[in-house]
Amino acid sequence: MLNKPTIDFKPCFDNAAALRVAVFHGSPRKGNTYRATKIFMDELSKCGDVSYYEFSMPKDLPAFCCGCKLCLGGMLDKCPSAQFVAPILDAIINADALVFATPHYGASSMPGSMKNLFDHLDFLVLTVSPREEIFSKKAFIITTGSGSAAAIGPIKKVLLHWGVNRVFSIGIRMFTNKWDSMSAEKQSRCEKSLRHKAIKFYNAKKRRPHCSTIAFYHMSKFILKNYVGKGNYPYELWKEKGYFKKRPF
Repeated sequence: MLNKPTIDFKPCFDNAAALRVAVFHGSPRKGNTYRATKIFMDELSKCGDVSYYEFSMPKDLPAFCCGCKLCLGGMLDKCPSAQFVAPILDAIINADALVFATPHYGASSMPGSMKNLFDHLDFLVLTVSPREEIFSKKAFIITTGSGSAAAIGPIKKVLLHWGVNRVFSIGIRMFTNKWDSMSAEKQSRCEKSLRHKAIKFYNAKKRRPHCSTIAFYHMSKFILKNYVGKGNYPYELWKEKGYFKKRPF
């Protein structure tokens, strides 16, 4: 029997008619990345009626993923961190757009708190229990630091494997921990770029899925048919949703 998730999804945004944006801050520091994100959000708000729901890591997800794999079997409510994961998943499901903001860190290119977020949401990948609501969403990645672009790749890959329709990004390369210590000219260039990309993001429409998402879908279908098999959660979920017969996006 198919073991379905029992967590209820309820809207967490104030204005259901607005562009609903879930924002995930990968660091508790209100430094360069936070400032860049606020500039982006400010310009996004000027484009139309926008409603935000913000999460700050690790405050809103203090527990590390323990690798119990209950979520991979559809038992999301049994996750030891369900009280923290549920509102995050709720926001992702009900948002129209997602924003992930993180500084660049050396070891894994992003803070452990941001990686922990993706560890907890690993069940969203196409090979496990993809959500149809995600297939129409767009996402934006904001990174800052000396190697800012290095943090974009891993996050973009995860989002495309969730089935996110369009992923945009900006990596602001800087060699200081204080925004105001940059020259006025560079600050102006960074702000102009952020505002330009915010406008582009606001107006971006759904389009054909990214080629890597399509390729991952076919790979997932092959894995579930040949290595997971009937009677197991991912296979039965795909069968019930009709994903084996037709690509869901």
